Amino acid sequence: MGKGMRAGKKPSMGGGSMQKQLQQMQAMQRKMEALQAEIEEKEMTTTAGGGAVTVTVNGKKEITSLQLKPEIVDPEDIEMLQDLIMVAVNEGIRQIEEMSNAEMSKLTGGLGIPGL
Repeated sequence: MGKGMRAGKKPSMGGGSMQKQLQQMQAMQRKMEALQAEIEEKEMTTTAGGGAVTVTVNGKKEITSLQLKPEIVDPEDIEMLQDLIMVAVNEGIRQIEEMSNAEMSKLTGGLGIPGL
């Protein structure tokens, strides 16, 4: 037996402190879930080609709106239209991710939790 230990006694693990930490983590998890639900409801609208293509992306990273100005539709230059759509969609997704990361880091206070 180690120094200071008596037969039949279990070493103290600071159970009250661990319980408190567990409760704090559970509370943070609930806040994170609520924040994630709030983020999923938000939308970002981006444009490309000087407003010729407008895309709206929600917090779930789904396209909720795609608008094309008629003058941008040129059957002779489909590649340009495809590129403009990709630019607008990718920018919308980037902005949603940036906003989501910023909101989550406010909540976690820079705890360095992976995936946030």
